[in-house]
Amino acid sequence: MNITKVIKNDVEIAVVSTSEILITDVQSALDLLATVNFEAGCDRIILNKSAISEEFFNLKTRLAGEILQKFINYHVKIAIVGDFSVYSSKSLNDFIGECNKGKDIFFLSDEELAVDKLSFLGGR
Repeated sequence: MNITKVIKNDVEIAVVSTSEILITDVQSALDLLATVNFEAGCDRIILNKSAISEEFFNLKTRLAGEILQKFINYHVKIAIVGDFSVYSSKSLNDFIGECNKGKDIFFLSDEELAVDKLSFLGGR
């Protein structure tokens, strides 16, 4: 795992790059939060969807809700970047749409959009 920092509009954002799956359950999500906080000191994270277990994208597992609630609880904003058109689930697409209307969790197509979205938000 490699963590780089991007600064835009005086907002520090951690960009996590990896070729492995980092989030498989709630504990691994908490581990990622702690690692990013320790190594980069950021409360905004960009993560490629390939670093997240496919179970996350099956809402019946409730994994997405449990994991994303931890990000909310710890006041960490996250942008998950990737191609979400591969999912045909109406409930998942609705979930992604609702997240994107909020201010804490985003599902976006590329890193540039993620940086813009996370840096536009200003302070907590």
